[in-house]
Amino acid sequence: MDEFTPTVGVSSTRPADMPEDHSALPVWNAENWFYEDWPVGQRIRSLRRTIGESDSHLFNTLVVDIHPYVQDQMFAEREGIFGRRLVAGAFVFSAGLGLVATNCVNAFSYGYDKLRFIKPVFIGDTIYTIRTNMEKTPRYKDLGLIRASYQVFKTEGELVLYCEHLQTVKYKNPADFAGKTEK
Repeated sequence: MDEFTPTVGVSSTRPADMPEDHSALPVWNAENWFYEDWPVGQRIRSLRRTIGESDSHLFNTLVVDIHPYVQDQMFAEREGIFGRRLVAGAFVFSAGLGLVATNCVNAFSYGYDKLRFIKPVFIGDTIYTIRTNMEKTPRYKDLGLIRASYQVFKTEGELVLYCEHLQTVKYKNPADFAGKTEK
């Protein structure tokens, strides 16, 4: 191992099914924070992503979304209330959350609350996301529940989507939460 201390992927760096000198390397796109490490109030912003025609079409094809607002240019221009095709809300949700998603090996999605599509997103729009860590609650013997809000914006700060993500996250020290959990 080299002289650098890995900052990510520490708990997932030693798979037995690869050469030992490879498995000893830290994993670039994995994180290993625990419930105790999650800072309430922290805000982060993602990089931006422009949603292209091919992105929108591929998503619609994968999920079989053939609604005329997202698939029919002639309908959207002539009969639609926006005068052009929309990007499917489910894709805006997926891409917007993906921009700030973590690959934490200790966190598991529990669900989403308060999902709202606030304004339309069109092909060619550029989006970015701000995640705010809202709260955390001891929940289970080995896992706490955390809640973060996701605000997806387009262009220069126009809010298009809001939701709250709930995740269960392993405790670093489960004994510290004995008697404090809900279940």
